[in-house]
Amino acid sequence: MIPYGRQTVDEDDIEAVADALRSDFLTTGPRVAQFEADLAASTGATFVSVLSSGTAALHAAYAALGIGPGDEVVMPPLTFAATANAAIYLGAKPVFADVDKETGLVDPEAVAAAITPRTKAVIGVDYGGLPADYAAIRRSVTPADLPVIADAAQSLGASDGGRTVGTLADLTTLSFHPVKSITTGEGGAVATDREAWHTRVADFRTHGIVKNPDRQLEPGGPWHQEMHALGYNYRLTDFQAALGSSQLRKLDLFVERRRAIASRYNDAFAGTRSLQRPGQRPGAASSWHLYVVRVLDRDQREPLFKRLRQAGLGVQVHHVPVYRHPYYRERRIVGNCPVAEDFYERAISIPIFPAMRDSDVDRVIETIETALTQL
Repeated sequence: MIPYGRQTVDEDDIEAVADALRSDFLTTGPRVAQFEADLAASTGATFVSVLSSGTAALHAAYAALGIGPGDEVVMPPLTFAATANAAIYLGAKPVFADVDKETGLVDPEAVAAAITPRTKAVIGVDYGGLPADYAAIRRSVTPADLPVIADAAQSLGASDGGRTVGTLADLTTLSFHPVKSITTGEGGAVATDREAWHTRVADFRTHGIVKNPDRQLEPGGPWHQEMHALGYNYRLTDFQAALGSSQLRKLDLFVERRRAIASRYNDAFAGTRSLQRPGQRPGAASSWHLYVVRVLDRDQREPLFKRLRQAGLGVQVHHVPVYRHPYYRERRIVGNCPVAEDFYERAISIPIFPAMRDSDVDRVIETIETALTQL
C-alpha cells in the first residue's frame, strides 16, 4: 500500500533524538529554544512558540487574541475540524465562508460577507499546502485591524509573492504531524511579529504560569511563580524539538521532492478529461502537502476511490466540510457553502510524500489511469 502521506525519518534524525534522550532534559529544555530559533530563521517570523500539536497552536493563537464567549471566527469549512474546534474550546463560534472553486482556498469576498460586529478574527487555511490569498483577505476585512490568522498546518515551506509562510498573516499556526512538511511526531507552533501575542501564547502553553520576575505582580524568591491566566500543558518535549530541528534542515529538499512529484502528476493528468488537477494561485508556490484530484462526475468519486484502495493506493479525502460533522449539526452550527460542498464531493487525495520513488509515482499514475477506464 502506498499511503497518501508518510514521514521521512533518516539516521541523522534518530541520532538527534538519541542525543536528546542522553541529555539532562526530556521536557522543555535548550532544544526547544533552538527549534524555535530555527523556525524563526526558516519562516522569517520574529517570534515562534512551539507547542504539543497543531491543535494546541490554534487554541493558543485564538486565546492570544482574547477570543472568548460570544465572539465569532470566520473560516473556510474545507479544513480539519481542529480549525473550528479551537474556537469552540474558548466559547466562540466558527462562522463559515465559502471557498474558491479551483483551489479550495477561502474566498475573500465570502469572508467579507461573513464578518459581523461579533467577528474577532479571520483565519485562512492553506489547503493542500497552497497559501491562501492573505493580501486579498486583509483587504476584505472590516475593521482593517481585525486580526488575520494563517492555518498553515499544511504549508510550511510554501510562499506567496516571494514571502514565506510565517510572514503572510498576523499569526501563523503550524503542525508537525508525521504527514506534514516536517515532523516532531506530534507538535505545532505559532509564529508572529507581535511580542504581546507571542508572550500570551508562551504563557498559555505552560498553564498560564509566569516565572519571569520582571512580569510578576508580587515579590518573591527565585522559586516564585504566578499563574496570570488559565492555560494548558501544551509544551513540546526537548527530544521532539531535536527531531524538529533535524527535520527542518531538510525542509527545502522535502518540498523540492513534493513539487517534483506534483509536476509529474500535472503532466500525466493534463489530458485526462474525467479528472481535474489541483488549482494554483499566480505567484504562490505550494508545499504540496496534498495532491487533490477532483472527478468531474461526482457519482464516480466513490467507485474510483474504492478501486484505487483495492489496487494498493492509500488514497484519502480532505476534508469533510466542518459543519457536516454530527457534533456541529447537533448544535446547529451550520454553513451555507455550496462551492466547498461540491469540492469535497469530487475530491480524492492521491499519494505524495518525499520518500516516494519514481517507480511509486509511475505506479500511482498507471493505477489511476487504469481505474478510470474501468468506471
